[in-house]
Amino acid sequence: MCKFGIHNFLKALPKCEHHMHLEGALTPAVLFKLAEKNQIALPTDDAAFTSPETLAERYNHFTSLNDFLHYYYIGMSVLVDSADYEALAWDYFQHASADGLWHAELFFDPQAHLDRGVSYETVLSGFMAARDRAQKELDISSELICCFLRHLPASSALETFKSDAVQASIKNGKITGIGLDSSEAPFPPELFTEVYEQAQALGLRRTAHAGEEGPPAYIERSLTDLKVERVDHGIRLVEDANLLQQIAERQVLLTVCPVSNVLLRCVSSVSELPLRKFLDMGVRFSINSDDPAYFGTNYILDNYCAVQEAFNFGAAEWEKICENAIHGSWCSAERKGAMLAKLKSVVRDQLAMETA
Repeated sequence: MCKFGIHNFLKALPKCEHHMHLEGALTPAVLFKLAEKNQIALPTDDAAFTSPETLAERYNHFTSLNDFLHYYYIGMSVLVDSADYEALAWDYFQHASADGLWHAELFFDPQAHLDRGVSYETVLSGFMAARDRAQKELDISSELICCFLRHLPASSALETFKSDAVQASIKNGKITGIGLDSSEAPFPPELFTEVYEQAQALGLRRTAHAGEEGPPAYIERSLTDLKVERVDHGIRLVEDANLLQQIAERQVLLTVCPVSNVLLRCVSSVSELPLRKFLDMGVRFSINSDDPAYFGTNYILDNYCAVQEAFNFGAAEWEKICENAIHGSWCSAERKGAMLAKLKSVVRDQLAMETA
């Protein structure tokens, strides 16, 4: 629990998460459990894999995005059958529910599993089972976003997107949108224009990682070349005043991940993030956990608390942040209405308590 008197208010806020990689919710405890179940040999030449505790400790010392991704892809190797994917996602939903999550739009990386011989149907069926359970038992609505790995050739992304399995999941509505993740800097967004054009033609929602380690130009090209509706991370937007103004005017949502940005060395502290400037300039953003199992098990509420510690926002500012996150979600108008009503109630109670 954070050390602020406002903590209960932060917890009560109806949260939307738009930037959470399901593979990034694989805790060391679940990883070791699934490795044993599936008889997957973990690396013996890396002391980090001695125990769940030593692995969790290693996660506290990432030196870069690529260092993190090295462990991230090793972790995926323990996911084999649909039950594994369901267990992974359900573990996330339980944590998120305790943090006050109402709605999640979740990334997954089919190429990383297809390359290991795990079928798309296996991955999707496991995640769908967890989503259905979360809706019924936790009242958490969710959407799935099929992401493509930008360190792989663009032709691989296009081949995956055009596959019968992916196309079927689009037609039956199990997939809401597409995204672009993995190493950003050497792989500009325009490499993936064809995939995004085809996705737009099918009516899919579109987002992409940009402006985390890559320059502001990657944000601009994601908007112009990929026609994205959201930008994942986007923290380097402040380096381009004209682009910042355009983003504000177009009401493009940035999906910011505060703890992740610190642990992956994008900034040295949460206080360096341009969140105050974004608020002042009318730039919409949501607060997200990214890969919580790899970042000190910091789920969405931990990120809210980290932001509060850095910026000391008041109830009205948190209301604006949450309101923008709700409006920027890809869920139904009915669901948005329920979240907005809850938000109004929580803020009203907080303000009444502060003036009592």
